[in-house]
Amino acid sequence: MNILIYAFLAIGAAFNGLGAVALIRFPDVYTRIHGATKCTTFGSIFFILAVVIYGFAHGGGEGGTLAVHALIALAALLITNPTGSHALARGAHRGGIRPFRAVVDRLAEGKR
Repeated sequence: MNILIYAFLAIGAAFNGLGAVALIRFPDVYTRIHGATKCTTFGSIFFILAVVIYGFAHGGGEGGTLAVHALIALAALLITNPTGSHALARGAHRGGIRPFRAVVDRLAEGKR
């Protein structure tokens, strides 16, 4: 059981590390938001799965409480992380920030 916990922790750390790399490497705000949000969401899912497994395997009587709290945190994360990234992208778009080297559809601009 410990091997599975360590594997989930390693996968979560790898995804969160990739999210940090996305913030540095990607050229504009939209791709940075996308890369960081996807990676940190998946990384946090694996961290929480490791906590749930640990809670049931090693927690004794309080392990179920730990697992339930972790799953509640996961539900909150799955709701707020995409919502927050959408709000950031929409704010950047409304602020006039254009994507880096993006193709702009001129037909859509005439319909506004």
